[in-house]
Amino acid sequence: MENLDAPDEKKKTGKDQKKPVKNPRKSNIVNLNVGGKVFHIPTHLILKHPKTRIGVLVLCKDPAKRLTLCDDYNVQNNEFFFDRDPMFFHYIFHFYCSNVLWVMDSLCPVNFEQEMLFWGLKLKDTPRCCRILFEEKVDDIRDQLKVNQELIDEIKPHQDGEGYKKMFLGGLRKILWDLMEDPYSSLSAKAFAVFSSLFVLISIVAMTMNTVNELREYKIGGKTYMEWVEISSILFFTLEYFLRLLTTSNIKHFLKSALNLVDVVAVMPYFLQIMFETFVMDSEDIGAKEDLKAMARVSKISKVLKVVKLMRIFRILKLARHSTGMRAFGFTIRQCSEQVCCLFLFIAMGIFTFSALMHSVEIDQPGTPFTSIPDAWWWAAVSISTVGYGDVVPISYMGRCVAFGCISFGIILNGMPISILFNKFSDYYAKLKEQEYTCSNTVRSFQLKKRLRRKFDNCFEPQLEESDDEIHYRPIGRQTVHESEDLAAQ
Repeated sequence: MENLDAPDEKKKTGKDQKKPVKNPRKSNIVNLNVGGKVFHIPTHLILKHPKTRIGVLVLCKDPAKRLTLCDDYNVQNNEFFFDRDPMFFHYIFHFYCSNVLWVMDSLCPVNFEQEMLFWGLKLKDTPRCCRILFEEKVDDIRDQLKVNQELIDEIKPHQDGEGYKKMFLGGLRKILWDLMEDPYSSLSAKAFAVFSSLFVLISIVAMTMNTVNELREYKIGGKTYMEWVEISSILFFTLEYFLRLLTTSNIKHFLKSALNLVDVVAVMPYFLQIMFETFVMDSEDIGAKEDLKAMARVSKISKVLKVVKLMRIFRILKLARHSTGMRAFGFTIRQCSEQVCCLFLFIAMGIFTFSALMHSVEIDQPGTPFTSIPDAWWWAAVSISTVGYGDVVPISYMGRCVAFGCISFGIILNGMPISILFNKFSDYYAKLKEQEYTCSNTVRSFQLKKRLRRKFDNCFEPQLEESDDEIHYRPIGRQTVHESEDLAAQ
């Protein structure tokens, strides 16, 4: 019986024995399992690209290092496993078979770029047509992501939550910062934004009405009513700026902000005016002694004072803090700065060219207003802008032909960038409004959840009952044994 059973045991042991595993270096086929899908690539095709991840994997002799190049290795099937997207690997597989890396329009350029980086491929392996389209799509996506991030930064004020924890009175500072900088944080913050905007409008109206002679007749303390209103608004703007400066968590970022620079420009003319007026008064006292140099100094300082007063018109830029349209306009100018600079360059070239042509054809005409090229600059600027005041006109037929060419050039030049700027402005304005709507909804949902959580917690808190002798807790809907006995006795 033992001899009869022996062959069966040999058969079983023969079946149980595993086949010897082939070394991937000696095998003619490399088996790759990418995301559950198996790919078979001949070894000689992989060795044509030894610097790629699969090429390094095939050439690697150390088993431990080989496992660092892949996610897993199946010894039984001799498969290298990669936890990657098999759809993307189709193009990698095609690259090893044809030495050409195709890029399809349906693929995400950013993800495909990450896949190429993982597999060790380079963009130069793609055809030139695919490479150009791919680079354009990648640049467009990166520009859009950059613009979206900058738009988010325009809406959400810069603050460092961790920085407030380390500051003195950090909680109070953060509350004041949100009140003045983030109108979507609370209802009081929105009310403060409206109040600040009204102050800006009131100061602008006061500055304007102060130039009316009828309103300058009535004075209080040597100043008109409008001047006192303007001084009150300046003091409010100054207090607001210093509160922002004291409550910010990042002073360096605060000082670099364009809106904060506008706040400084809005209040600076008033204090400069006080300084210059004080200096002028001292100079006038010296001028009473018939000092000609002092009188000349008075006239110069008066001109500077006029310029300082003129700077008050920049106060209207404070509305940009609370105006989405002005923010979108400023953002459009910043993003299209190159196009705007090119536009001004073309305008300057056109003015110089057509003014020189007009001077050359009109110089011999009697009574011509174009006696020099600088005299023709005003005419060329007005004609290129297609305004055409008509105060300076050419006399000869050749001059009129030059004028027609200048006007035609202005129409073409003005029509090109306007559509681009308008489309970008509309796009940025819509995105800013969308970001504002998203931020406001996020804050509202957070506040709603906070109120609901507070009410939910209050439902499970024990209620207080007051008695004549003491205050004690009494759960709702429950009676003690003594209370039930007292009720039964009654």
